[in-house]
Amino acid sequence: MPCDMSDKTDGGRQLEGGGVGNEQAEAGYLRHITLCRVADLSARVPFHLGDERVGWLERRLLPVARALGIGVAADVAWLDRTERLPEIAQAMAEKSLFLWRGEAFDVRAAPDGPVLATIDRGALPQFGIIGQGVHVNGLVERAEGLHVWVARRGADRPLDPGKLDHMVAGGISAGMDAAGTIIKESAEEAGVPESLAAGARRVGIIDYQMDRPEGLRRDRLHCFDLLLPEDFTPRPADGEAAGFELWPIEAVAETVAAGDSFKFNVNLVLIDLLLRRGALGSRGLRAALDAFRHGPGRATRPSPPGVMAAIGPGTE
Repeated sequence: MPCDMSDKTDGGRQLEGGGVGNEQAEAGYLRHITLCRVADLSARVPFHLGDERVGWLERRLLPVARALGIGVAADVAWLDRTERLPEIAQAMAEKSLFLWRGEAFDVRAAPDGPVLATIDRGALPQFGIIGQGVHVNGLVERAEGLHVWVARRGADRPLDPGKLDHMVAGGISAGMDAAGTIIKESAEEAGVPESLAAGARRVGIIDYQMDRPEGLRRDRLHCFDLLLPEDFTPRPADGEAAGFELWPIEAVAETVAAGDSFKFNVNLVLIDLLLRRGALGSRGLRAALDAFRHGPGRATRPSPPGVMAAIGPGTE
């Protein structure tokens, strides 16, 4: 059941002032940013489709890849018959080398480049191929300040079960774009009608590359804000979310800074939201995030009362 967390943080504690100390909080935000920029490519070789490098294949998978028809040399792997990529990925999944997700994603050499092939979503990290998705900040403007709808991931999710998440977030399937994915995922994950979801406003793009248990994540996040009426309540529609809670932005800021309650990449989008909305005033954080973020949305608004705005000397 949805819950209003207007005076609480994730652990149910009362927010007093800024909660965690300013230096400690900034260190927490920077940790999330740094973790999404750590990738060891020495354990992988470039993977090419035809003449285009599209990913980085793990060295431990090279014997299997060779047996399935992928060309392998000392420091490179390639596949000339691109139409074979989906069946090769499926054969690798059948060998329990990764979790088959049953959802095809487009394969590109660059995020905005032409589609060269498709591959199952679960294979993207093993091949080090770019994956793209949408993240939507579900926002409510109330008299006492900005609030954010927070989802709790279902306990049966293959990645990060039970973590806190955006109200709407999802991968962009093969043949789809960000706008269509928002409409689809909003309805499926949170019961948001198209009439509301269509109001989502693009606020930026975040690219990152990092090592994860499932492999090398090379992701592009299309970030959106969606302002929702106070009388709208999201509902779990497809079971991906266990439930939703409405949090004041102060509680979001404290929880992100304090640890890993949120899914790893959600932290990046929330830090960007906090900066854009003036809830954080650190030039250092803005510069660190802007190293792999592009698009509109630098923080220009004055800081709301009670929010942790004193972390830095203010934004430009």
